[in-house]
Amino acid sequence: MFDAVKSAKARLKGYAHITPILTSTTLNRRLRADIHFKCENFQKAGAFKFRGAFNAMSQLSKEQRSRGVVTYSSGNHAQAVAMVGRMLNIPTTIVMPDNAPATKRAATEAYGATVVAYSPEKDSRKDIAESLQSQHGYTMIPPFDHPDIIAGQGTAAMEMFETLPHLDMLLVPCGGGGLLSGSAIAAKTMNPSCRVIGIEPEVADDATRSFYSRQLQSVKNPPTIADGTRTSCLGDLTFPLILEHVDDMKTVSEGAIMDAVKFLFFRMKLVVEPSGALGLAALLSLSGLPKGRIGVLLSGGNIDAATMKTILDA
Repeated sequence: MFDAVKSAKARLKGYAHITPILTSTTLNRRLRADIHFKCENFQKAGAFKFRGAFNAMSQLSKEQRSRGVVTYSSGNHAQAVAMVGRMLNIPTTIVMPDNAPATKRAATEAYGATVVAYSPEKDSRKDIAESLQSQHGYTMIPPFDHPDIIAGQGTAAMEMFETLPHLDMLLVPCGGGGLLSGSAIAAKTMNPSCRVIGIEPEVADDATRSFYSRQLQSVKNPPTIADGTRTSCLGDLTFPLILEHVDDMKTVSEGAIMDAVKFLFFRMKLVVEPSGALGLAALLSLSGLPKGRIGVLLSGGNIDAATMKTILDA
């Protein structure tokens, strides 16, 4: 699978940003560790999702491109697919929840996608997308459970290890597991001794429960501020990859997530969405995490004004 990550990196060259790695002296002193942030909030479309979307869509045939693609997403994958569609002249249809952040929906539509809204309380986004696929002959570009998506997401960690080959630990947000599984594949190939730890909200802990029980668990529409992690469960591909390559899973509270967003904003001048700040939330709130040289993937920066105001005022 690492060969697929390398191929994705070559495919992305000249299209995806090589995002910066930043540090905070204040944070290092506070935690007595050497922490490095991979800032995917500076990626195209504002999140790591561009990597997987471009890697998958750039490989479509001429016929597939002409028919268009469909996907389902709360926002970051939606924006990425829409942006890649505009770049490659591929029509895009996105199934989005009606409670998706307004900023993410507006950006998705601005990139030229057709947005189909649904109620997460009543309907299944995957079922709606599959129905549209059947009706129109679209190609499905799922948000995480696809080998080309996973390989594309793994390029973020690959870039980090090319710069910092001797990390002791890598903290990665987890929703559906595409970023986590791709990052773990890259990490364990490039530095087998690095501990890879997935982080998710306490109220959306399906991946953590799945990891410890070794049986796929689910959660329905979890009420977390980290909207990018509201997936119901890991995928058929991402779950076994996480079991094979990830060392541990941890959960963090909603308060810890907001504290992490605030620290990044006030102390590092970084706009990071709640889902993207999960790794820092773990460092700030959990005891017993190993010290040393730590990599943290900040997965995205697409946060709407109302949510940011709520967090900064808290």
